[in-house]
Amino acid sequence: MPDFIANATAARREMRKLFPETPLQKNEYLSAKFDAEIFLKREDLSPVRSYKIRGAYNAIRKHLEADPTRANFVCASAGNHAQGVAFVCRHFGVKGVVFMPVTTPQQKVQKTRAFGGDAIEIRLLGDYFEDTLKAAQEFCAESGAQFLPPYDDPEVIEGQATVGVEILEQCPENIDLVILPIGGGGLASGTLTYLAQMSPTTAFRFVEPAGGASFKAALLAGEPTTLGKVDSFVDGAAVARIGTHNFDLLRDTDPAHVFAAPEDRICGTMIDVLNVEGIVLEPAGAMSIDVLDDLADEIRGKRVVSVISGGNFDFERLPEVKERALKFKGLKKYFILRFPQRPGALKEFLNILGPDDDITRFEYLKKSARNFGSVLIGIEARNPADFPDICMRMDKAGMAWQDITDDEALSQFLV
Repeated sequence: MPDFIANATAARREMRKLFPETPLQKNEYLSAKFDAEIFLKREDLSPVRSYKIRGAYNAIRKHLEADPTRANFVCASAGNHAQGVAFVCRHFGVKGVVFMPVTTPQQKVQKTRAFGGDAIEIRLLGDYFEDTLKAAQEFCAESGAQFLPPYDDPEVIEGQATVGVEILEQCPENIDLVILPIGGGGLASGTLTYLAQMSPTTAFRFVEPAGGASFKAALLAGEPTTLGKVDSFVDGAAVARIGTHNFDLLRDTDPAHVFAAPEDRICGTMIDVLNVEGIVLEPAGAMSIDVLDDLADEIRGKRVVSVISGGNFDFERLPEVKERALKFKGLKKYFILRFPQRPGALKEFLNILGPDDDITRFEYLKKSARNFGSVLIGIEARNPADFPDICMRMDKAGMAWQDITDDEALSQFLV
């Protein structure tokens, strides 16, 4: 443990050559809402808008110290790790090859290229990340380049631990609780290992996406286990298997201290933080705020630090985020309605709606009979309690309908 503490402290010192510390800010809105002192560790304000630059910097720095002639580094990533590696390669003047899936949004590809400049080469290979990772590792085996894992690596973990070093420097008063987002485990394992030693009275809670809860699964199994299915919406944290090195540092965690954040609820948190605070967060970056609702009773009257892990949000996703947030709050629903093919039918349906209900989608799917057709209708309400009344009025009018809001299969093809 002393070596880890010394290495993390040294990494924090060396890191100042690359970028200033990210701020630890008390958030008055959240503090008032939860009757606590809520501080946000703003990793979204790093040069690449995530903490990933820390692990990339420490790993490359230590490899160069061990072998100054090494000039080629490789990573496989579709997001923040790629941008961190690109930024650091440019800083050190070494060559980086970044493998990304062919399906990676151009916004992420362009940002990675902008951070790396002439120091990096981007190779788009594979439809799925597993194919991209395999291609990157094969390239390393053939070329002798140094592979840089995104989280399952001791040097990367030490780099991410600098978040904890800075938290203690910036908050001299006792911290009751630190909330850490977790995916592969680099940030969580590094920060916990440092703070558990240097601030032993501080407690920890962890939050992972509900569709990628690999940490909780590993704790229950007693070892890393691979999930059969992962929801990739929280792309910065949704992994099928927590890292081996990471789990070794986290294995003593009480499973009750690990929370799962529903993807649709995260969307509501992203919108809320954007509207109230003007802070742009990616889904993974919002998890440590989203989970505050689950911890409301526990954190009352306490000093809490939530680590904001990233702010790389593509605004082309905003309509989807708003849609998912509304559905989670019960303010938007989709129905398939058997609609009569005659004049005045639409007007009769509109009379069923209340003054605060709004049709956001109206689409004929097909005619099921000569005088009837199937219609997809999206309705947005001011209050979730409006929908039972709408359904009751449709029944009273003799309309055949089906609520498909939570039907994943139908929604995927129709909405």
